[in-house]
This record gives sequence, structure tokens and C-alpha cells, in this order.
Amino acid sequence: MIARLPRRDLISIVGSLAAITGLCWWYLIDLAGTMGAMEMSQIPLGVRHWDLSYFLMMFLMWAVMMVGMMLPSATPTVLIYAAIVRKARRDGNPVAPTSAFVVGYLLMWIGFSVAATIAQWQLDEAALLSPAMASGSASFGAALLIAAGIYQWLPIKNVCLERCRNPVQFIADNWRTGLRGALLLGLRHGIYCVGCCWVLMGLLFFSGVMNLLWIAIITAFVLLEKGLDFGRFTSRGAGLVMLVLGGWMLLAS
Repeated sequence: MIARLPRRDLISIVGSLAAITGLCWWYLIDLAGTMGAMEMSQIPLGVRHWDLSYFLMMFLMWAVMMVGMMLPSATPTVLIYAAIVRKARRDGNPVAPTSAFVVGYLLMWIGFSVAATIAQWQLDEAALLSPAMASGSASFGAALLIAAGIYQWLPIKNVCLERCRNPVQFIADNWRTGLRGALLLGLRHGIYCVGCCWVLMGLLFFSGVMNLLWIAIITAFVLLEKGLDFGRFTSRGAGLVMLVLGGWMLLAS
């Protein structure tokens, strides 16, 4: 179905998604550099004041991060939806534009960003995060790894992963007409992606929310998990590694 897209449409869509992703990563790299320049490691725990301004700044950080991390893995589904849109228009049955589907998908991750910001706020208040927004306790870090490892083996993880790995079947099963239908389709796809990856995003609290290397590793892992035919085994293999590492850290602490 992707092959049916004209080269111009394919370049336009992939180029737009790549540009959005690139801007997000530029923002994250710039923000990480700013934080490094502030020498946050010298700031005592608990000095951050969670007022509205700081909450919105952290929310923006999470929202941009989620878009930059998750949009690449949604590209195959976006291209398939775009191919359906083109075919429908050619047959005289126009449907909602591809942008509506993308907006719906990203809205789900922006909603997740609100929850992640609230979680960071509560963890900060409990003094469980270092100034670098990483786990300030070996036990807490071990708990994050163990929880993520267990989740990788749960049936709900596999259900969500299969929906993300089979975009043609997903669209066929959940198709709705109209602008509202496209938004809801994007939201539903976002729900499955959040269900698949939310615990992995929680691991950012293990290594540091603005640890660019860790962000890149998780992004690459999500792409492999969704894109490979044996993604399910990749997921469970990674879960086993997390369980072993988390258990070792817990015993060591």
C-alpha cells in the first residue's frame, strides 16, 4: 500500500515527519546543553519550586521529547493511511487528510506528557530524583527496571505491540469516516503505542530525563520492537535483561 503513493507524496510526508522529528531533537539537544551549562549537579535536592511556570516548562520538555521519540515509529502507519486517503480521493470518496490522523496520534502522547510531568513532580517532592532528574536511590532505580522488565512479559504489552506492528490490520479494524473518525483513529493508535511503550518511557527516570544517549537508545529500541518480525522476542529479551539488572541492583543496595 505504501508503494502506491506517488514519489512526490512519499517525499512530502516522510520529509514533513522527519522535519518535525528533527526540530524536536534540536530542542532536546539545546535544552540538554543549557542544563549542562547551569551545572545542575551542584544544586541541592529539593530546591526546584514546582510552580505553574516550572510545571509548564517540564510539560513542554516531555511533550517535545515524546513527539521526537515516537513519531518515527508511527511513520509506516501514517504512510498507509496516506495511501488510503489518496485512493479514496481518486475514487471520488474523499476522507479526512493524513494530518488529522497524525494530530490524533500526537494528542495521545501529549496527554501522556501531562501524566509524566505529574509523576516527575511527585517523585521530585518525594526526593527520589537527583538534580539531573535521574533516580536518586539505587532501590528506586532497581524498582523501575524490575517493573519495566515484568511489563515486557505481560499479555497487555503483547496485545499493544501487535496492534502497532500490524498497521494495515489496525486501520481496517478501526476505520471511521470523516474528520472526527481520522482523529479518533489516530488517538486509538496512540493509545496502543502508549500501552506498548509507557513503561519504557518511565525508564527515563532511571538514567535521567534529559540523558540524550538514553533517549536515543529507547527510541531505537522502540523502532526495532515495532519494526522487526521478531519484535515480540526482542521485547521479552530486553525485559529479561531489565529483570536481571534490576534484581542485581536491588541485592547490591
